[in-house]
Amino acid sequence: MNKSQAKQLKRDRRHRRIRAKVKGTAERPRLAVYKSNRFIYGQLIDDEKAVTLAAVVSDEKKPGLEGGALAGREIAKKAKEKSINKVVFDRGGFSYLGVIKAFAEGAREGGLEF
Repeated sequence: MNKSQAKQLKRDRRHRRIRAKVKGTAERPRLAVYKSNRFIYGQLIDDEKAVTLAAVVSDEKKPGLEGGALAGREIAKKAKEKSINKVVFDRGGFSYLGVIKAFAEGAREGGLEF
């Protein structure tokens, strides 16, 4: 097993541990976050019905922390359109640093509570 595979395995374990505790409902959906090397993705998910309520992808023109914060504000805007104010944050096994933190703070600035 090489270094990148070990890193992915650790993230998968953390994600499973988080998902065992975090469940989204229609009233309080799960805000799931995934980050790749280029983009950050966010989804509002109702786990009871297994439905994605809203989704957003960061803009390629705004990379890094600025793009993460912008994507967080965008998902908050989409949630407000669907009358969603409270969510459960699922960081997807990623550390609450950098782009993940910027995304969460952008969503809070947009009016989401978690």
